[in-house]
Amino acid sequence: MTVPRDRLVSLADTPYYHIVSRCVRRTFLCGTDHQTGQSFEHRRQWIEDRIRLLSSLFTVDICAYAVMSNHYHLVIKLNPDEALDWSQDDVLARWCSVFKGPLIVRKYLRGDRLDTAEKNTLGTLVKLYRKRLTDLSWFMKCLNEPIARMANREDDCTGHFWEGRFRSQALLTKEALLSCMAYVDLNPVRANMADTPEEADHTSLKERARPAFDPAKAIQNQISEGALFSFNLSIKPLLHFEETIKGSVQVGLPFTWQDYLHLVDYTGRAVHPSKRGSTPEHLPSILCRLGLSNHDWLTRSTQFEAIYERQYSRRKLKSIAA
Repeated sequence: MTVPRDRLVSLADTPYYHIVSRCVRRTFLCGTDHQTGQSFEHRRQWIEDRIRLLSSLFTVDICAYAVMSNHYHLVIKLNPDEALDWSQDDVLARWCSVFKGPLIVRKYLRGDRLDTAEKNTLGTLVKLYRKRLTDLSWFMKCLNEPIARMANREDDCTGHFWEGRFRSQALLTKEALLSCMAYVDLNPVRANMADTPEEADHTSLKERARPAFDPAKAIQNQISEGALFSFNLSIKPLLHFEETIKGSVQVGLPFTWQDYLHLVDYTGRAVHPSKRGSTPEHLPSILCRLGLSNHDWLTRSTQFEAIYERQYSRRKLKSIAA
């Protein structure tokens, strides 16, 4: 039985979530079809571009991502308080980058004069748009629907491109966040799509290590495909790493970039087919701070989804019994 989205996403519990969205039939609709040999590799860039642009419009920070052949992973942080500082014009500019907007909004943006009733209606719309721009479901709607339209137009077909609604997993602890990010960044290595994480295309780790995202090209391509109407904002960077865990509000990721690279490199060596069974020279310091052994870390960072499914099933059964 499906669970309502508002029960799966609770900022009172955590702002961090792992998102997975798959293509229908799990076929190679984003990579190369093994049956026909036809390449759809360019669609992975569509998705990566869309992720980065929408993050800049919504109050969604990107911690990690990996665009695979038939699905993609996101690790995100929801930051709804960001929208509190937006002016009315900020909200409308962001919303109308993705949607055309009703006549009254277009009238206001043209600079036309509005009467009192129209101003009241506009205020109601701004309040609604502000809320939607903080909402994970609206973020995913704006991410997946245009990609589906672009793919169907290219294939000259209609119907579903994505396999139902996206899956969201709450990351309730720092250990869950860290292991999930490593799991996502190592997906291409585990799928034998890349030898090392920094060589894995369309991943956050490669973008962090070797930045190559071209905002101007991404915006131009999305506008030409009808997936954007305009875009006049600066591009939001991937969520930054902070050196220490703070007692105050933690804005960035609660560990260092160096520690994260160390862990991903260590884990990648351990799971790489040609290096299976290798023993690390020493236990990474961050694992000591989290109280995890080598074995515990490798289990969590390479089997994250399977472990989560078991834990979720147990919680669901307890909830039903209660």
